Amino acid sequence: MPRPQTKTFDLALAQILVEGGRPDANLARAIAAIEDAACNGAEVVLLPEVLDCGWCDRSALELAQPFPTGSRLTQLRQAARLHEIHVCAGLTERDDDRIFNSAVLLNPSGDVILTHRKVNELAIGKEIYSTGRSAEAVCETHLGALGVMICSDGFFPGEALTRSLAGKGAQLILSPCAWAVAPDHDQQKEPYGSLWHDVYGRVAREHGIWIAGASNIGEIRHGNWAGHPCVGCSMVVGPEGQVQARGAYREEEIVYTTISLAG
Repeated sequence: MPRPQTKTFDLALAQILVEGGRPDANLARAIAAIEDAACNGAEVVLLPEVLDCGWCDRSALELAQPFPTGSRLTQLRQAARLHEIHVCAGLTERDDDRIFNSAVLLNPSGDVILTHRKVNELAIGKEIYSTGRSAEAVCETHLGALGVMICSDGFFPGEALTRSLAGKGAQLILSPCAWAVAPDHDQQKEPYGSLWHDVYGRVAREHGIWIAGASNIGEIRHGNWAGHPCVGCSMVVGPEGQVQARGAYREEEIVYTTISLAG
């Protein structure tokens, strides 16, 4: 079926609280955000990285679930179907004895249409997460071509992973994130987000695409970054390389913006 000449829709970035080791509470917040986004007219909702267990949280070693049969992914699929909305979310994935920092894209029928395992995991995450192989996560939807990456995948040398998604035809790249700062970070002196604007902006401008990153709030519990707060500051960058929407610093909220994708 041919794509319309231009498709315009609302995208919601849900920067929810993610508490390490509390997957049930985190999933409840994610599902509430999906409902709120749909009720406010969004056709796509983007949720944070490993929203079930929390980034670098050692609880993932025990609590990660397999795809697509795990109960948390099942709950997200049910929510997508109930509210008839695309959902992109980060979850911890168990595959035999390995744990992956993964993301899924669900269609409004609740089907898993994309799965991506994080390729460019930071060194502090590698004691928990195995590394994904490549970025193949692009698919055609009635909204346009959507791609998926995860957080520091955007910092792959030369933005190669992001550019690969653009080269595969992605018009909008969705990135579940967990953006964190040092405990003594001063937001007034050093507003967070310029580094993401830089790496998103270059690729968005050069390829004429949209890139969206949604980060949680809440504190990292384990590893070298224990005590570092995740900050929100979720961001959407448009095809001209400019920030089109930005979330608040360390506040739960749903950020909305309108996306226009050419046919």
